[in-house]
Amino acid sequence: MVQGILFDKDGTLFHFGATWNAWAQAVLADLAQGCETRAEALAAATRFDRATGAFHPDSPVIAGTNREVAQLLASALPGRSLGEIEALLIHHASTAPQAPAVPLAPFLADLRARGLRLGVMTNDAEAAALAHLDTAKVRHLFDFIAGFDSGYGAKPAPQPLLAFAEAMALAPAQVVMVGDSTHDLIAGRAAGMKTIAVLTGMAGPADLAPLADAILPDIGHIPGWLQAQGWG
Repeated sequence: MVQGILFDKDGTLFHFGATWNAWAQAVLADLAQGCETRAEALAAATRFDRATGAFHPDSPVIAGTNREVAQLLASALPGRSLGEIEALLIHHASTAPQAPAVPLAPFLADLRARGLRLGVMTNDAEAAALAHLDTAKVRHLFDFIAGFDSGYGAKPAPQPLLAFAEAMALAPAQVVMVGDSTHDLIAGRAAGMKTIAVLTGMAGPADLAPLADAILPDIGHIPGWLQAQGWG
């Protein structure tokens, strides 16, 4: 029986495009410093479409870590240190606008009232994750929050997911990994967890179906899924 739910953050708890498209525009403007050629090079490196103001579905930014995104940008920024770029990304991420996939506080409070342990594992930086959850006023509803830099590794490796199970004293089979990308689901399968895909990110059902035990429109459908599994 499910005893814990581990959520991805971007594209899962929050709509991906509403947050990260605005973030990308701010980052590119900051780094380009008015140079159109540099802005185009940065957009190409991250697979960001400046005309539509959105990431291409195959952008490595969607599931990448802060360090991986910084490396992409550094390829178009000779002379800028990787550490400097990383710091700028974290700054902009911490202030990026958030669009919750559902009203998070009542949704999460309901899951906790059912006795479920809740966690967040994101390939974003931990500091940005904490800032986003604080802004949404839901940080206190999670038992575990980790970013790629929290010491457990990053998805699609299973180690950060297993760290949640261990911290909650749960067997991996008692945990559901919920995410919007193949990175999330690959990590969940590798950890021996159930996997739920949601469609509030950039990936479509065809990409997610081979790795998901269920595909839901958004996280708000999880209580219904639990009931269908005979939970409670």
